[in-house]
Amino acid sequence: MEVTRNTPLTDFPGVGEARAKKLERLGLTAAGDLLSWYPRDYEDRRKVYEIQNAPLEGRVCVSAMAAEHPRLSRVRKGLELVQVKVVDHTAALHLTFFNQGYVERAIRAGEEYIFYGSVEVRGRRRTMVNPIFERIDKQSFTGCIMPVYRLTAGISNHLLASLTRQALPCAEGMAETLPQYIRQEHSLAAAEFSLKNIHFPEDEKALDLARRRLAFEELFYLAVGLSFLKSRRDKVGEGVCLPPRSKREFLSLLPFPPTQAQSRVMDEVAADMASGRPMNRLVQGDVGSGKTAVAAFAGWLCARGDCQAALMAPTEVLAEQHFKSLSALLAPAGVRVGLLTGSMTAAEKKKIRAALESGEIGFVVGTHALISEGVAFRRLALIVADEQHRFGVAQRAALAAKGGEGSSPHVLVMSATPIPRTLALIIYGDLDVSVIDQLPPGRTPIATYVVREDKRQRMYGFVRRQVAEGRQVYIICPAVEENPDAALPGEESPALNLKAVKTYAETLQREVFPDLRVDILHGKMKPKEKEAAMSAFARGETQVLVATTVVEVGVDVPNASLIIIENADRFGLSQLHQLRGRVGRGAHPSHCVLITGTRSLEAMERLRTLASTTDGFKISEEDLKARGPGDFFGNRQHGLPQMRLADLTGDMRLLSEAQEAAKGLLSRDPQLAQPENRPVWERVRQLFSDTPDIFN
Repeated sequence: MEVTRNTPLTDFPGVGEARAKKLERLGLTAAGDLLSWYPRDYEDRRKVYEIQNAPLEGRVCVSAMAAEHPRLSRVRKGLELVQVKVVDHTAALHLTFFNQGYVERAIRAGEEYIFYGSVEVRGRRRTMVNPIFERIDKQSFTGCIMPVYRLTAGISNHLLASLTRQALPCAEGMAETLPQYIRQEHSLAAAEFSLKNIHFPEDEKALDLARRRLAFEELFYLAVGLSFLKSRRDKVGEGVCLPPRSKREFLSLLPFPPTQAQSRVMDEVAADMASGRPMNRLVQGDVGSGKTAVAAFAGWLCARGDCQAALMAPTEVLAEQHFKSLSALLAPAGVRVGLLTGSMTAAEKKKIRAALESGEIGFVVGTHALISEGVAFRRLALIVADEQHRFGVAQRAALAAKGGEGSSPHVLVMSATPIPRTLALIIYGDLDVSVIDQLPPGRTPIATYVVREDKRQRMYGFVRRQVAEGRQVYIICPAVEENPDAALPGEESPALNLKAVKTYAETLQREVFPDLRVDILHGKMKPKEKEAAMSAFARGETQVLVATTVVEVGVDVPNASLIIIENADRFGLSQLHQLRGRVGRGAHPSHCVLITGTRSLEAMERLRTLASTTDGFKISEEDLKARGPGDFFGNRQHGLPQMRLADLTGDMRLLSEAQEAAKGLLSRDPQLAQPENRPVWERVRQLFSDTPDIFN
């Protein structure tokens, strides 16, 4: 069949409706999507070994002949084995395939194959389990540099590579979007060559050329887009000018002296709010570094200047928590703090809305209810949002529109994802960046342990001891429910043996902790169910909360002293660090247990890094090296694009080249209006599709 960029994946052989839905989870619906789904890694399968000389570390290719017809045996319901002996002139290799009955028909005695897998020695025998194999005269996934892709449940790497290979013809005659002079000045390979070789490189040199071209392109469009964002920001109306106040007056309200870092960030915020330009500042700091005190200070400045502030929280539980802490802090200064959430009664909402319109409430905390119709402010001067809480550009804009004519509210975005500063300046191109890089004294240190499956019973005993002392426990799972998608023949399922919230919680309640109250929390629950589960835990009614990463955004439960993370190797380090920050919030010694069954030395090393440090910035550097920025940031919604290929820690030199090229282009053609630059304009518009009106 003829394949174009728009050919739907359902037209490809072997992609039915069920598989198409799984591919859609990765954002893959057409052939063109496959071409820009770049590999996250590569396996060098070019070297083929003899059986006797094959190394015992890592996966390798072995060439051998099937010495017999494969034997199929059904061990029990749901488990069948295929075993076959293969030989070369040096030795024999015993292969075992689990639940891959098709192998009995696929391997024929007397024929030669390439087998790719890990060779192990058991007694006197050399063995291999579930190898990938191909006939020696029909190689497509052995004898080459093989791409390794990010996957989802039910989609194997073998399948994704096979589909991508079929989509490669789309790259032929690929139109160039980078101006010719930029390609020449920076020695960049052609688009067609780069797309083919990023997926199936001819050799290391071709891969380097392809990667450099595509990473440069990505950074170049990012730099052009950020220039537009910054110039748009300079056109924004005036900010509400709030004259400086004595910081000492605010500090007297705090129950503790601020750290030097908090004090410095408060000064930066005060300078912004007095400048006459709208503040657009990101405050980033580790879990527990005291970002809320900075937000309270900014709100206090507004109230002192006869203006109002609004803080958006992602859940009602968290909104109530902020409301209580801000009320306690600011009430002595005469600042009235209000709360507006969706579950309040109509009469309560009406009362709060009236107090906001009249200006009686100086600082309001709320959920999305704040941006609903009928909410009006007398003089809104500040919006506080939390990047981690997925408040995007659109929500910030909707709230900013309530600031009234003639002036734009100041915006303070808080993030608990510590990012290396240079990276933050690039990623948050439309924000100024402040860093709180100190923790307040008195934070309970969290002891972190990496534990294997064989210590599970001891861990359950530890849970009991914590609960007996009156504490509470989080148990985090990577999945919501058991995955019914079996792996296809010859393919590994990425969802094997993942702990699932629903079934695991039932097992714990029935078999392990029948005398304790075990509850669940996950993203597929209705908002009211989530609120109820979190509230019961916050009140101390639930002793063990089995949850997905929704608690990462979570609520402050000082009584929770233990967090257990199942399949810990499945999470990024920064995410594990965020989850760990759910405990250690009270006066009790706190613990984080990372459970893993991984055999990967690299994964174990990463987990030990987390156990050895609580420095979020150090952890984020490691995470970025290991996983790249796409995974690191997840699905951010602040409107700036995600990098698919560029590594913002390793590509700093390439980034400065791309920024220079972008600057040069925009100095020649500031609006990209010339016909030869329209492809650049189009690509930037696509890249920043989440950011409204970037070119306005």
